[in-house]
Amino acid sequence: MKDYLVKALAYDGQVRAYAVDTTETVSEGQKKHYTWPTASAALGRAMTAGVMMGAMMKGEDKVTIKVEGGGPIGAILVDSNAKGEVRGYVTNPQTHFDLNEHGKLDVRRAVGTDGTLTVVKDLGLRDHFSGQTPIVSGELGEDFTYYFASSEQVPSSVGVGVLVNPDNSIKAAGGFIIQLMPGTAEETIERIEEQLTNMTPVSKLIEQGLSPEEILSHVLGEENVKVLEKMPVQFKCTCSKDRFKNAIIGLGKQEIQEMIDEDGKAEAQCHFCNDTYTFDKNELEVMKEEANSAS
Repeated sequence: MKDYLVKALAYDGQVRAYAVDTTETVSEGQKKHYTWPTASAALGRAMTAGVMMGAMMKGEDKVTIKVEGGGPIGAILVDSNAKGEVRGYVTNPQTHFDLNEHGKLDVRRAVGTDGTLTVVKDLGLRDHFSGQTPIVSGELGEDFTYYFASSEQVPSSVGVGVLVNPDNSIKAAGGFIIQLMPGTAEETIERIEEQLTNMTPVSKLIEQGLSPEEILSHVLGEENVKVLEKMPVQFKCTCSKDRFKNAIIGLGKQEIQEMIDEDGKAEAQCHFCNDTYTFDKNELEVMKEEANSAS
């Protein structure tokens, strides 16, 4: 089944919840960047959190997430929007370590714990909303949990997980975000905390075949969940040859002339999807004229 996300309310509107299966989406990212298992887990967790945060937006709004924990994986960058589209990359995709003491991929070691999680929301306004919190765990689920509580003042629980097959392909990926609305009853909070403490890791639930709806029922109790919306999610990049063309024109005629003189062509590669765009000498000559007329 194709990846999808559900938005829901629970406990008579006291709780807002999101859950998503991102197995194919993370798999697409893994293939595009040839990530090794630990890097796949880190990128997949960040993309999973990102696509749920994108689903909190409206219309053409977008969100950009940057994780810089000081670890060997380098920075992780994720873009997502309100349409369920997400893209992402890690600086060092061929990062992998032995399993940690819990027998799991050592995402904390790869990400590092000395740095920041930055979230920038483009709401179509002149000023962007930007929030930044320290990395508190490096496992990413806890880091996003801390971000929501600290930067957005919304008590939340974020669970994200990725299972990787021996051949490096993605076995299962997904996550959930549970958020408490103002005035949530203490009894409700205690019940949810107990469920979260004892629950099976979300990646295992997806491996077992649970749908996003069933994951929320698992966490919150089936009788308490009211699904509001389902939406497909996918890895989708917004790059294009036109975008790179405009970027090169923006460099100015002198720099374009240097490209013509030195290589007779220009190549541009997108960080997010690794697609490469080539401009031959004739195209560069036309672009140089455009740059000239624009200056």
